[in-house]
Order: sequence, then C-alpha cells, then structure tokens
Amino acid sequence: MLLFKVRRLLASLFVKADKTTILIAILGYVAGSYLLLSAAGESEIIAPENFIYWLVVTASTVGYGDFSPVSPAGKVVVATWVIPFGLSLFAMLITRVGFAISEFVHRGKRGLRMTNNVDHTVIIGWNGTRTLRLIELLLSKTNGTTSEVVLCVEADIENPMPGKIDFVRVESFSHIESMQRTGLAEAARIIIDNPLDDVTLTTALFCDKHSPNSHKTAYFQDENVGELLRAHCPNIECIPSVAVELLAKSSLDPGSARLHRQLLDSTYGMTQYSVEYRGEEPLPFGALFDHFKQNLSATLIAVRPRDVVKIDVNPALTDRVGNGDMLYYISAKRLDEKRCFDIKIDEGEGAGTCLPS
Repeated sequence: MLLFKVRRLLASLFVKADKTTILIAILGYVAGSYLLLSAAGESEIIAPENFIYWLVVTASTVGYGDFSPVSPAGKVVVATWVIPFGLSLFAMLITRVGFAISEFVHRGKRGLRMTNNVDHTVIIGWNGTRTLRLIELLLSKTNGTTSEVVLCVEADIENPMPGKIDFVRVESFSHIESMQRTGLAEAARIIIDNPLDDVTLTTALFCDKHSPNSHKTAYFQDENVGELLRAHCPNIECIPSVAVELLAKSSLDPGSARLHRQLLDSTYGMTQYSVEYRGEEPLPFGALFDHFKQNLSATLIAVRPRDVVKIDVNPALTDRVGNGDMLYYISAKRLDEKRCFDIKIDEGEGAGTCLPS
C-alpha cells in the first residue's frame, strides 16, 4: 500500500516536472540501482558493458533473461527498486513523449507552430471555399515548380488542408510576434484576400514594411481603396473586383465570362502565364511571337515594359522587347524561361542566339 502511494506521488511529480527534474530523477534512479546492486554483490550485472543494457531491458519489462540477480539481496533490490521505480519512469517517459508528439501535431493543425519556409507563398485571410480554390490554383501542376503555401488566418479554425499547406493562426494581421510564424520576411509572394477592405489595407501596409522584397497582391471590393493603397505603395499589385465589367462584357459578347475564367484557371486547358526577359540584347516582338507559336504551341498576347504599370496588349510585331520587360502568353502549362527566349535572329534584326542572362 505504501509503495502504491509512493508511485502515485512520483507519477504526479513526474507529470508536472520540467526537463531538469526528469533528468535528475533518471540519473538518481540509475545511480541508486548501481549502488544497491553493487552492495548486493551483483558483479556481472553492474559490469560496464552490461549495466545500462540490463537496466533498460529490465525497467521496460522486456526481460531477455540473459542477465539476472543471483544473490538473495540482489533479487530484493530488483523486486523492490529496479522494476517498480524503473517501470514508473519508463511509463512516464513514454507518456511524456507521446504527449509531446500529440501537442506538436495539434499545434500545427491549430496554427500555433512556427514555420521555417523560404521563398514561399503566404495567403493572408480566410474566405472559405474561395480560399480553398485559391490554394488549389496555386498548387496546380501546370504552374511548374510550385513553392510551399502558408495560410494565415484570424478565424478560429484548424488547417483546412493538412499535409498540403502550412497553417498559422494569429491574433491580428498586424501583430508582429504572431505574423513572424508565417516566415513573412522570407516569403517570395504574399496574397492578401480579406472580406473587409479596411483590414486588407492595413495588412498590406504592414506587409510592405516587414516584407519589402516579396511580390504582394491585394484584393479589394472597392477599387477606390485599392487606389489609395497604390498611391502609398506602388509596388503592391491591387486587384479590384471585375464582376461588373464581366457582366457588361458577357452581355455584349456572349461567353466572355467563361473565356476569362478559362484564362485564369491553371487546373485545366489553356491558361495565361508570364515570363520576364532578362537578356542583354533587345528582341523583336514579331520573332518572339513566331517562336512561341511555332515552337512552343503558345501565344504571346501582351508586354509590360520595365518600370511601367500599363500593359501593352497585342503590341505591334515591330516592337522590341528589352531587359526587364514582362511577357504574357497563353499556354497549356508554364514554359521554361530558357526555352522562351532560345531563338535565332535574322541578320537584319540582330545576330546570334538570344538567351536570358
């Protein structure tokens, strides 16, 4: 009865104990076992090459039987000290490890764990099925090599796509300690999509300060709020709602809404992509257009010159594409950058093979 009470007391202390206390208890158990067995004359068991092996096997109740106490005193030590206290320590260790693993997994599901991604995509905001669809598009295989996705929310939810994305739940989107768990400073892309435009605005300003090198995209229902952000942060790409424009266009040109949806959907069919030209020599748009169509089964549709906001849709074939210009094309999948610009130029237009630097 007394032994049972002692074990319950030890178990209670063990569950509440910190790592230092646990380590001291284990060292005390090992040292006590060695001294008691030594006093009992169990020389074979306490031999350096046997003792730790025998103690672990005995405390875990595996008991191979290759070593066992031979003296009456040794048997008493094993029966009253080594097995009872060893079994308690072993059981508590296994329990603590199990709790630690369970807590680690659940912290990840609840969004309370620090992520360690680099060059990843951070999605800030939760809009139910809309957000799930956004993640599906980002993870589409036709996008080429996709980066890790971290979903950051304020809502009291668990990871909606465990195993596919990382998940972080924060107090607010401007709380620096919470937002650091998303790896915001190391992110390559940040997408801000909140139901409330004022939250989107403040979040975008926060991200611009703490992640200046990432490409940031923010969705606004009210285009005026997007214009306000663009005035202060011109590098943030503001996406307005185009529902009214699509409504008018589909009325005048039936099927336009389906066409635009197809161009934006990377999960099937032809989709719109972009690629930056980083070569030194300017290239004629006409030569690039023919190369994309004939060799890559793709169609060039627009060019955005370097450091210019306006996009030139359907440019003249005589226009030239320079370093830093962004090209937009339609293709079944994202094309390799090197293949996009691996073309021969006629003598009249320039010599040699034009490759990105």
